[in-house]
Amino acid sequence: MANRLGDVVSPYLRAHADNPVDWFPWGPAAFAEARRRDVPIMVSIGYATCHWCHVMARESFSDPVTAEELNRRFVAIKVDREEHPDVDAAYLSAASAFTGNLGWPLTVFATPEGRAFFAGTYFPPQPVAGRASFRQVLDAVWDAWTSRREQVESDAGKVREALAAAAEAATAVSELPTGQQLDGAVALLAQAEDPEFGGFGAAPKFPVAPTLDFLLTRPAGQDLAVRTLEQMAASPLRDAVDGGFFRYATRRDWSEPHYERMLYDNALLLDTYARAWRLTGEEWAERTADGVAAFLLGVLRRPSGGFASAQDSESAIDGARVEGTYYTLPPAERAGLEPPPLDAKVLTGWNGFAIGALARAGRILDRPAWIAAAAEAADAVLARHRRADGTLLRASLGDRRSEAGATLEDYGGLAAGLLELALATGDARTASAARDLVDLCLDAAGEGTCPFETPGGGDPVLQSTGLAVRVDPSEGAYPSGLSSMSRAAHTLYLMTGERRYERAAREGMRLVAAQALQVPSAFGTALALMSELAGEVEQLVVVLPEGAASGDLVDAARRHPAPLVAIATESRAAELAGDGFELFGGRTTRDGLPTAYLCRDFVCRLPVTDAAAL
Repeated sequence: MANRLGDVVSPYLRAHADNPVDWFPWGPAAFAEARRRDVPIMVSIGYATCHWCHVMARESFSDPVTAEELNRRFVAIKVDREEHPDVDAAYLSAASAFTGNLGWPLTVFATPEGRAFFAGTYFPPQPVAGRASFRQVLDAVWDAWTSRREQVESDAGKVREALAAAAEAATAVSELPTGQQLDGAVALLAQAEDPEFGGFGAAPKFPVAPTLDFLLTRPAGQDLAVRTLEQMAASPLRDAVDGGFFRYATRRDWSEPHYERMLYDNALLLDTYARAWRLTGEEWAERTADGVAAFLLGVLRRPSGGFASAQDSESAIDGARVEGTYYTLPPAERAGLEPPPLDAKVLTGWNGFAIGALARAGRILDRPAWIAAAAEAADAVLARHRRADGTLLRASLGDRRSEAGATLEDYGGLAAGLLELALATGDARTASAARDLVDLCLDAAGEGTCPFETPGGGDPVLQSTGLAVRVDPSEGAYPSGLSSMSRAAHTLYLMTGERRYERAAREGMRLVAAQALQVPSAFGTALALMSELAGEVEQLVVVLPEGAASGDLVDAARRHPAPLVAIATESRAAELAGDGFELFGGRTTRDGLPTAYLCRDFVCRLPVTDAAAL
């Protein structure tokens, strides 16, 4: 049996390299083998820090008897959902036709052409409480394939057609919401608030940073967001030792977390807590932001300057892998133990989230070291993940680069993060790199309904299955590619005045406006952008004399609530203007002092040098 996973980039796949299962990585070879043997495919999707993925690997994929049955009847494909988010999104959509209990590990059975005909999540090794065992599932799927194949293939075709129709309906163009409609979305979220412990619903509870970010943009939602953020900051969801947040809590009071810690959660929460501090001035918000930044910089940051994807929920204690125990120990006891391992792969889009959060939070809270770390990460990602033609790679691990193609999430996440960094530093090179990424996606879209498209058209194997989702609007835990790219385009409009960027941002949001108003908890980033689009365009540019970095005016500007706040030295402002960022044209200092220009709809008031005047 060939070991096809032993030398791949993904740590998740390498962890399965010694299984007795004859795994294939995602790619055309697996589908060719399934067609040659005329057998179904089992697609198993997970990620390196997923606890139940580890459990199913130990119970089923490491069992020689189960593996022999799987190898004899199926072609098995192992997918890292973080390396191939488009594959995960497509098969999650397909799985929704068979189960409402979606999550990871995701187990999908498909025809040799990749069309799903049955799916589930974790299957135990023995039947438990009405849940079939994994081997029972294998038997049932094989029986269906061999005795009712025509029906199976017909059903798989119907699933594909239904998904295509649903995707088309889900992205039907509608008008952007008014302020009143956005406040209606706030009211829906308020109805779901847990009045005792904060957050939404009962359990499990997720930190939902995008939703909280939206609430902070609306006066009607700010108190609701602040209540939840304060409860979360004081809860077991946050590691009291090093400040990072866990992925979710299994109980209503935020206790008994699922202990993996994700880059995207902590990056987005850093941004959100900084905004909450700007709004409230409360010490708990600043302290929490400092703790999250310490986790990002002290735990997830890699020697290259980029950030690892996550830290595992499990660690080795007394020779056994256990979930969560390490995180429940006080600092002195932790010090003698090896910390839970990292999934050290660097993802382009998620690093974009971290770059943007560190830059903006660093500006708001006056933490120059955070901004410097954001700049170092940006340099690392652009150096390692950008090809000679300007297109992006999805992931790397050390000096190795993944063969997985970048997605719209990567282009949008990185572009938006680079623009936040440019606004915090005034660096024209960073702003231009972001603009190049947005332009690539605009050009790739052509005249299609969606204003953005991944250069190159996305994963070719997924395209061949007919399951590819051209526009994936979903964004529960972190922004979708569509929302990130629309955000970047809107920021570019505010910096350049070019209407094509404004049109693209609006057209992107019109694709999800109707859904977002109905299910606001699933469209936080989109709603936050729509809130900006519904309001008045406002920009604040602060120009510094060379060598100046602080003062009352600069401190006031850092905390200003304008949608766009830029701080640049006089020479950097001139460089930005020369590169086509028209907002910075003619922005000079007055009397050798830091000078602020507050603009509405690109019409600027007279410059001021006094904090009170600003």
